[in-house]
Amino acid sequence: MRKIIIADDSRTARMFIRRCMEIAGERSAEFVEVEGGDEVLQVLEGGAADLLLTDLTMPGLDGTELVRRIRSNQKWQTMPIIVITSAKNPAKEAELLGLGATVVLGKPVSPALISQALKTIYAGEKMT
Repeated sequence: MRKIIIADDSRTARMFIRRCMEIAGERSAEFVEVEGGDEVLQVLEGGAADLLLTDLTMPGLDGTELVRRIRSNQKWQTMPIIVITSAKNPAKEAELLGLGATVVLGKPVSPALISQALKTIYAGEKMT
């Protein structure tokens, strides 16, 4: 069973992302929902995860710094990271991919976008 972390300061957004993941085929995963980047790091300290979906704008540790910290830790360097953002900013997307995000998705997400992102992750490619 995969362990998937969903980080967003909006409970509604977390529920929607989880539902998209389930529709995209991740029905038997263990989902861990958190409000921000600091909580993601706490979860990862407690044990590895198979995938992280994170919002970009969160209180405390934001998505950009979260990606940076995850990729600087040897234990988590290979964990796929999907960053979800409402900012349509090609420079920011390039920065996130350069820091080690696997996929950058724009809001609103959908089961089809999540499914495409999962195919990209499992194929080992990067995607914007």
